[in-house]
Amino acid sequence: MIFEMGAKLEGDSFDTSKNDKKQKKIEGELKPKNEHQLVFTFEKRNGKPVTLVGRFYIEEKEKKEVLKLLKKKLACGGAIKDEWLELQGDLKDKVKEVLQKENWKFRK
Repeated sequence: MIFEMGAKLEGDSFDTSKNDKKQKKIEGELKPKNEHQLVFTFEKRNGKPVTLVGRFYIEEKEKKEVLKLLKKKLACGGAIKDEWLELQGDLKDKVKEVLQKENWKFRK
């Protein structure tokens, strides 16, 4: 009488490698911050205001630093979606003021 537990793992056809989701290909070229032409959009999602700032053509690490700066200075929540920063609230004027001090350029 043979008693076996568990799955049978015969063969070498099992893929145990991880897909690294954080490594995204950067579309377009990277630009220094004084060459950006940032724009603002305003949306209401489920009745709550959201300010979008973008298109940032910089590395992911730099986007996180900019988002962290804005969240700290403006006392709001936020996230990164592709080349856009999403901030909770109607903050266009305040965001523009903070980023201009950091030498970012905006579309007129």
